[in-house]
Amino acid sequence: MTERRSRVPTSSLGSRIPLTSLIQTLAVAEYLNFRHAANALGVSQSSVSARIKALEEDLGILLFERNTRGVRLTEAGRLFVERVSAGVEHLEYAVKSAGMAALGECGRLRMGVHGLIPHSFLAKLMGRYRTPYPGVELEVAESTAREALMQLRADQLDIAFVVGTPDTPDCRSRRMWTEPLVVALPDSHLIAEQEHVTWADLAGETFLVRPNGPGPQVHDHILLRLSGRWPAPSILRVAVERASLLSMVGQGFGVTLLGAASSLSPVAGVRFLPIADEPEPVVFSAVWSPFNRSTALRNLLDLAEAMRR
Repeated sequence: MTERRSRVPTSSLGSRIPLTSLIQTLAVAEYLNFRHAANALGVSQSSVSARIKALEEDLGILLFERNTRGVRLTEAGRLFVERVSAGVEHLEYAVKSAGMAALGECGRLRMGVHGLIPHSFLAKLMGRYRTPYPGVELEVAESTAREALMQLRADQLDIAFVVGTPDTPDCRSRRMWTEPLVVALPDSHLIAEQEHVTWADLAGETFLVRPNGPGPQVHDHILLRLSGRWPAPSILRVAVERASLLSMVGQGFGVTLLGAASSLSPVAGVRFLPIADEPEPVVFSAVWSPFNRSTALRNLLDLAEAMRR
């Protein structure tokens, strides 16, 4: 039998061909037998035969040559099946990806952090989150609380973890965890062998403060606690990463303030001491937009809440 030319423009057919017809065509192409294809699909042989015949008539193309021994693909049929197979695979992937995204199992989650400290609540949260949701790409950016909130409002972040309890009427926030405040000082310091220090012990010290991360809040906290004391403290801004900051402390450039999680990772030449008269631990909060419908974000918040209990 000769192949017929298409009587209808291809561009007008694509949106009208039932997906069932394409799937049945792929099944017949795989088994090269209408009965076997029908059994595999759980439908009647007559239904498969009728659908493919109707498809061939709509296309004006013979896809299969029938004979007493079965069927075989025509050259046009072979090319058609190759393209349809690729399209169905893309469709299946799209459906699967959409389903996973709806469940928060894939996609991305953009996080703004004050810093990522080993053994901290935030580090543990991210580690545990990746176990059930390995398909979610975590994008982490370190910044000050002010910068993180600006990025959140500009839809550049899904969630921000900041020091303190920010007053953000246009955003939702939740206290996540607390850490006692500690001072990091050289192990050669005169008070390094004490079990703890007081703010009076720290009067007159040179404090090293980073301009990014929680640096601005650390700066304000030092002024709050040591205002009016003598000798007055000196605050030195150092634009370095956390590891370099602690290295400078170990080398005797000054002291710095950190959350207690930092003391869980020993640093050569540095001693971490609690501040006995610091009235409250440091509060860390999560902030996010009330308009963010990301399931990945909800899953992270639910996990964080479970870890708090």
